Amino acid sequence: MTWTVTPEPYDSPVAAALWRAYYTEVSDRWYLLHEGRRTEPAELEREIAAQPGADLAPPGGRLLVARYDGEPAGSAGVRLLDGATAELTRVFLHEPVRGRGGAPLLVRAAEEAARSLGAARMILDTRGDLVEARGLYARLGYTETAPHNDGRYAEHWFSKELG
Repeated sequence: MTWTVTPEPYDSPVAAALWRAYYTEVSDRWYLLHEGRRTEPAELEREIAAQPGADLAPPGGRLLVARYDGEPAGSAGVRLLDGATAELTRVFLHEPVRGRGGAPLLVRAAEEAARSLGAARMILDTRGDLVEARGLYARLGYTETAPHNDGRYAEHWFSKELG
């Protein structure tokens, strides 16, 4: 079984399916933790439609899709915030392929995409309950920093110099 990571149009059917899977998982995790319920279908549809991912399109962004043995397995997005800083977002792998080396490969590909956009630094935010993500970022050299945004769900902020 092999991994590949390639750019993908943000509005492709593959990108849409991965965005839906990502958003469903992180939203359900938040609601189950805080309210003891899953995301309501109408809210899920509204939020997915409100964030289509156009900011991940060239020239200022990239959406990357990881494939495991040729099948779409995950994604990561990069958007250039200014001439030197890019933001990593939407890092996701389907549960059955987690633990098989895809996440570090995907994040490193996103870092390379950020460099190609001219970024020297990558930033990101995540939630406290996404402990797997926080562990991944720490293993890949990201340092927890002071807040760089006031996102509703942002609880931990990270940064990495891309060199």
